[in-house]
Amino acid sequence: MIKSLLIANRGEIACRIIKTAQTLGIKTIAVYSQADAGARHVRLADEAHFIGGAAAADSYLRSGRILSVAKQAGAEAIHPGYGFLSENADFAELTADAGMIFVGPPASAIREMGLKDRAKEIMVEAGVPVVPGYHGSNQSPELLKRKAYEIGYPVLIKAVAGGGGKGMRKVGKAIEFDDALEAAKREALSAFGNDVVLIEKFVEKPRHIEIQVFADSHDNVVHLFERDCSLQRRHQKVIEEAPAPGMSEEMRAAMGQAACEAARAVGYQGAGTVEFIADGAGGLSADGFYFMEMNTRLQVEHPVTEMITGLDLVEWQLRAAAGEKLPLDQEALTISGHAVEARIYAEDPNTGFLPSTGKLVAMDLGSQTSSIRVDTGVEQGDVISPHYDPMIAKLIVHGKTRQDALDTLKTRLEEAQIAGPVTNTAFLAKLCADKTFRAGKFDTSLIDTKIDGLITTDAVEPSTICAGIAGLIAVQTARIATLSGHELNSPWQSSDGYQSVGDRELDWQFVVDGNEESARIRFESDGIRMTDNQSAWVAASASAKVYPDDKSFFVLDRGRQSIFSQKMHQLAQEGSFGTADGHISVPMHGKIIAVTVQDGDEVEQGDMLFSVEAMKMEHAVLAPHDGTVEEVAITTGEQVENGVTALVLKQGDSTQ
Repeated sequence: MIKSLLIANRGEIACRIIKTAQTLGIKTIAVYSQADAGARHVRLADEAHFIGGAAAADSYLRSGRILSVAKQAGAEAIHPGYGFLSENADFAELTADAGMIFVGPPASAIREMGLKDRAKEIMVEAGVPVVPGYHGSNQSPELLKRKAYEIGYPVLIKAVAGGGGKGMRKVGKAIEFDDALEAAKREALSAFGNDVVLIEKFVEKPRHIEIQVFADSHDNVVHLFERDCSLQRRHQKVIEEAPAPGMSEEMRAAMGQAACEAARAVGYQGAGTVEFIADGAGGLSADGFYFMEMNTRLQVEHPVTEMITGLDLVEWQLRAAAGEKLPLDQEALTISGHAVEARIYAEDPNTGFLPSTGKLVAMDLGSQTSSIRVDTGVEQGDVISPHYDPMIAKLIVHGKTRQDALDTLKTRLEEAQIAGPVTNTAFLAKLCADKTFRAGKFDTSLIDTKIDGLITTDAVEPSTICAGIAGLIAVQTARIATLSGHELNSPWQSSDGYQSVGDRELDWQFVVDGNEESARIRFESDGIRMTDNQSAWVAASASAKVYPDDKSFFVLDRGRQSIFSQKMHQLAQEGSFGTADGHISVPMHGKIIAVTVQDGDEVEQGDMLFSVEAMKMEHAVLAPHDGTVEEVAITTGEQVENGVTALVLKQGDSTQ
């Protein structure tokens, strides 16, 4: 067995690898960037080494620096995790050349499967079914457009070097092709340094089903069954499960055999995932699936496979890398129950899922058991950085049946206590309750089709507001007492409407989620009641949890976060961000990719103004109203902070 292991990664996956390695008695060596000096993976490892600046290009993508640290620390092996250098063939080759073990497949397998066009050629030769399409080297826009027409719309434009939905665009008709191609190539070049794309037929009712494979250096190849990853948004997986709903034993055997043949075709070793698109229009069938790509690494969603098999896939990786035979053959592998995983992100579904950064004021996903697992790279008090993927945790649940697992997952998501950055927990809980999803009659378009009903746009519940006000009053009372030196029970320092006779009521002004509100408060022996003078008196929600932090108050209620604060004086609000005065601000920390307007341009509501890149994904900012552009303050290529004014859009009818 390997004696010492350097983990060339960060966050949740680094912590996950450290856990198994330490269980096996392996010395763990972490690396960290300037932004991660106090990160959880650094705290967990046996030792840790600094590798560079906050940006990934200055740290986690510096293969030379990581190899130098590995040699210095005496690492016998390097585990790349997922993302960053995990599918970098040159890094795998350099690791081997330096006399260390790369915990992953040979560099040759990474190269052959890393480019989607070459991978599809190999699959055709191996007899694995592939989606009809064009995978050639001629990248002439005219030729690509003609090929799309020949294949037949709708088609999918995909970066050959890509993954995670980056450099990918669905095109429904020819008139949309040119713009989609330009955007896909631009995004692919930014994310992978390679703008070559392929064109393939878009399956109308696609299910995204992948097979976990494992191979050793003794010519043994097995599959550990399937995972269904069809719940996606912008080609990013949201909820994954195993086994796949509606999967027959015949289809499972056919897909498993195809995945193993794919691994054998490239001389694979270690953990890999062969991803297929299944045509779900008439239900899953053994002749209705197509090879999409192979991920030559451990997948984010590997825990659901671990839950249904009872195996530790990281342990299997380390044993295979050490030259051992696979612990089990195909006949010994079985499925037990059902597992579902939800990816909890620091993102706001109500603003188009824009990343949300900042300190985790609260972080509690409940206790872990044999059937409920939390994989995370952060803890309460840590900061979600704008420099990396904003995943907070993966919540994984195992049940005897699919319905049991979904019920438990939904409850845990609603009870999640994560305050500070806005999260997608309420969105995930609604997905778990969706009737179409629970019935197993879904495809990759489900989220896009039902998005309006899945995001929380309703007004904050009065009972939740009451809980927030109660928290504000309690903190204000404590602060007054601290400043004045009086006891908390002094009526002269009370902020709760104290009076010696009659009802104790007062009008309370506050700000909730950026909106100024007011309410009438009544103080009673068992707490406060609130009314907006239009509805009945309500008590504070029993399910709400309140977390103070500096000047704000975070109230979590059934998976939704609301931010409360005292109403500010008017002068304190001047310069606040918004569009009422025509100032259009940058919605997130990132890089300006394109500015499509200039001073004097007249635009209509919905026209694109500029595009900002964050987490290697593009986010277009559209005009909120008709008007004339004034004072463009950003330039293409510029790094910008969240909230910075991008331009001024003078309101008016652009048609005049």
